Amino acid sequence: MNFRPWLILFVLMATSLSGCFGEQTVDEGGVTAPYDVYPEPWDRTEMQYVESDIYSRVTVNGSYGIDAVQSIFVSVPSITAADGGSGVTGDAQVHLGLWLPVIEGCDWTSANLSAECQVPVIAEVGPYYNDGDVDALTPADRLGKFLIENYVPHGYGVAQVSVFGTGDSNHCMDLMGTDEQRGIDAAVTWLGTQAWSNGNVGMIGKSYDGSTPWQAATFGNPHLATIVPMSGLIGVHELMWRNGSMEARGMIMHNGVYGSFGIDGDAEDPENVCEGYLEGYVNGPAAYLSGGMVDYAGNTYWTERSFLDRVVENYNGSVYIIQGMQDWNVDPHMAFPTHQIVADAGIETKTLAGQWNHNYPDRQDHSGLPVGEGAEAFPYTQRWDWADEMLYWFDWYLKGEGRAPTLGVEMQDNRGGWRFETTYPALDTEYLAIRGDEMSPSGASLGVTSFDPIDLVYGPFDYDVYIAGMPTFHMAVTPHTTNSGHAFLEMTDESGMHLGHAVMDFRFADGGRDGDLAIVPFSTVMAQMEFMPMDIFLEAGESIYITLTQTGDDYVPSPAAIGGYTINWAASTMTLPLVNRTCADLFQAPMHDYGMESGRLC
Repeated sequence: MNFRPWLILFVLMATSLSGCFGEQTVDEGGVTAPYDVYPEPWDRTEMQYVESDIYSRVTVNGSYGIDAVQSIFVSVPSITAADGGSGVTGDAQVHLGLWLPVIEGCDWTSANLSAECQVPVIAEVGPYYNDGDVDALTPADRLGKFLIENYVPHGYGVAQVSVFGTGDSNHCMDLMGTDEQRGIDAAVTWLGTQAWSNGNVGMIGKSYDGSTPWQAATFGNPHLATIVPMSGLIGVHELMWRNGSMEARGMIMHNGVYGSFGIDGDAEDPENVCEGYLEGYVNGPAAYLSGGMVDYAGNTYWTERSFLDRVVENYNGSVYIIQGMQDWNVDPHMAFPTHQIVADAGIETKTLAGQWNHNYPDRQDHSGLPVGEGAEAFPYTQRWDWADEMLYWFDWYLKGEGRAPTLGVEMQDNRGGWRFETTYPALDTEYLAIRGDEMSPSGASLGVTSFDPIDLVYGPFDYDVYIAGMPTFHMAVTPHTTNSGHAFLEMTDESGMHLGHAVMDFRFADGGRDGDLAIVPFSTVMAQMEFMPMDIFLEAGESIYITLTQTGDDYVPSPAAIGGYTINWAASTMTLPLVNRTCADLFQAPMHDYGMESGRLC
């Protein structure tokens, strides 16, 4: 049941399957690009890629050598005494390691270089160099080696940059605050203004390193031409809290999780005691109690760590979002609806979303994921074409070479099928509204306490179903006390396989980050719960199951979750975003040597 029989592909028979894979088309105004300039993902099915390394390799190696690494300290004059730390002494600096290509006739120490000697830079910026990983002057396995070995020979510089308070950068570990953002912006400016630079900088990274590109894009820096955030945060509060509900790590994220990066018992500790670090002790617990941004009385701790609005307002480059749909560390609501928000703002945007966890698209350790969390899609999650994909992207946006990428979303469903959507949710999405009493186990209303889970079922469907987007469940809830109301919904199939989940503190019944703290006992509210983004395939004959509990997974019980509530199911509605997709809409990602028994046929 976990695999669609019509998707079993015998890899050794790939050449005979052209009727199913490799023929997806996108309207490009009648322009047909040469295959070797920018082969679309659905045109790479039969291309051969190296799959024996720890990461993907470009199919055509560059012709330049890799110069010795340079150790660079970039001054950040915008950090002043008012910021504390190194601002007091006026010597705030971020440190980076820099690799440049060896190009005949180009002397990187010269102040006057011709255009042939000017190269763009790809930067990974984060807190881990010399803090849980190699220093910034050593290629890092997590991404640095991938960038250096694949792209420096193609005429790119690569920089590994430490944020403030980490590695050899001084000042404070600011956890994505204003000081950290200024340091990142200074590094981008430095990389874009050197004599050897063509003026264009791209940023790429995963997790914390995937959040620094969003930070950089808030400034509208003219040198930042493209960002590739992978499982990156559009804001710290946005990740740790959802509809007023807090992840277990949210309250201690600054001082508990990253605090040792700044305050670790060494001689540099005094310069790390900054405003942002000290504020973390107060704002974590305060946000837990309120569920919100705690932005009253002039407090800006969380608002200055919120990036997306400023990106939309200021950024002039392009965005390539990469997201694991089974990422339980940085959840996919960082990517959706972010993709469409950014694209609708006129920013050229693409997203690659696969059924992997907190990972890169091309890593061997996509295997071993649990059932319901990526196992069903493996090995079709592994994108050995990713190094080429990034080369095509960087060539266009950093060098102006090649062909403009086709923008939109490459999405993989939970059972492994890949397809392309121009928007997400798709423009032809149909919304199936299901009344709660069509699913409820009994009656029109039901009381709930923290000890009473409720199981609902809908189905079976009499047709194949793609649930693609963010389903909603709007529940008519009547709290019994002022301290009442928290819910966790999990959607599974009939085998119990996880499909998706939603969470809400009823003080945030309208959704988002602006809650109404006044819960009136026995006054009904419509709790507009929204599931995490999902892309789910169900065969005809399958059903979906919803389990309602007070809380679940890594969410902490809300301080407002004391007491019971009643749900009027007849006045409640679950809405599923559905798309009609068939074999012709799917494409086969390039994969090799998986064996006939592991293949899929459309």
